[in-house]
Amino acid sequence: MATKDLLTALVAPGMVPGLPVVDLESAGGVVVADRVWGGEQADLVILASGAIRRLLADDLVQDPVPLFVSEVVLGLPVDADRPRLDTVTDLRAVVSAARRIGYSTGPSGEAFLALLADWGIRDMLSDRLVQAPPGVPVAQLIAEGRVDVGVQQASELAGHPDVAVLPFPEDARISTVFTGAVLVASTARQEAGHVLELLSHPAVGQVVRAHHMTQPAPSTQPVRSG
Repeated sequence: MATKDLLTALVAPGMVPGLPVVDLESAGGVVVADRVWGGEQADLVILASGAIRRLLADDLVQDPVPLFVSEVVLGLPVDADRPRLDTVTDLRAVVSAARRIGYSTGPSGEAFLALLADWGIRDMLSDRLVQAPPGVPVAQLIAEGRVDVGVQQASELAGHPDVAVLPFPEDARISTVFTGAVLVASTARQEAGHVLELLSHPAVGQVVRAHHMTQPAPSTQPVRSG
């Protein structure tokens, strides 16, 4: 879901010169991957690179192309006091003090839980962790008062009127590379590859940045994610 608004903008008629008509369907990354494993027909898929790597290992996709890089951020109610997040110690203190902590399925949630484990506090916080159901933004949990703070991709938290967003400190950054790949079972593999080529072109960079993401550096490996 982190790429939904961005992809909707990019595939709009006339936005990317030469882009054919694309029938876009967005869902939570876990759901999308399961549908590909289940044999659902499609021409291309865009997921976090870890999920693409698993699909590659099962020979379900080919020709991966890194498209977008997203940073994980902290969200809190817009009327809440803004804590300092200059250091890892600051972030750990904010998370540890929260009564309820929202996080998502997919790569941002997995990386956040790994971060808590590295800090040695995951078990201590287990009864305060609230995982949003697939397809439900953490911003919704924050806006409804179901959690005090939430962690998710910036593209999903930024811009929500009831949510303030704070970047993670440098030493705790969590970055996700979203990668596109052509389904091996596609009947239009050449056309699908052309779509990915256009979506990765530097010319779309302004649209990508407007949706709180960046384009990967040319050296970015196609199936790695933070």
